[in-house]
Amino acid sequence: MKKILVVVDYQNDFVSGALGFEEAKLLDGAICEKIKQYRGDEVVHTLDTHDERYMDTHEGKHLPIPHCIKGTAGHENYGRTAELLKGTRCFEKPSFGSPELGEYLSRGGYDVVELCGLVSNICVLSNAVIARAALPEAEIIVDQRCTAAADKDMNDAALAVLKGIHVTVL
Repeated sequence: MKKILVVVDYQNDFVSGALGFEEAKLLDGAICEKIKQYRGDEVVHTLDTHDERYMDTHEGKHLPIPHCIKGTAGHENYGRTAELLKGTRCFEKPSFGSPELGEYLSRGGYDVVELCGLVSNICVLSNAVIARAALPEAEIIVDQRCTAAADKDMNDAALAVLKGIHVTVL
């Protein structure tokens, strides 16, 4: 069985920076444990990636908080997770989902794709949808102990939507 773990946007700006929230800090240990569980399998990660023109983008007009600007500390992975992700394949993405990740998953022929990281109702959800489309017969998993959103109601709604598209929510 071919498995892959995708750590989504566990970056400083989403944990302790511009868009950080307290619950995000608490995920570091759980995400590290998840990465360790995937020893022998593949681990990749995504990075939300913007530049100094962020405020002129569609996203910047709807979320006017500059974040994850490439070359800043906010763009880097957070905590102990950052150490464990060194050397893993990275997908930089200027928006919520990564089409490049979807192509990679499709070519890889994975049986299981598990996603964790931030933020559950935006980038985790978006990339889970992409994984589902790329691998319609694979098991797609999101462990709710390894994801969160600043708004608990939005987190709960995202988990419900994931279940609705046949993602296994642990």
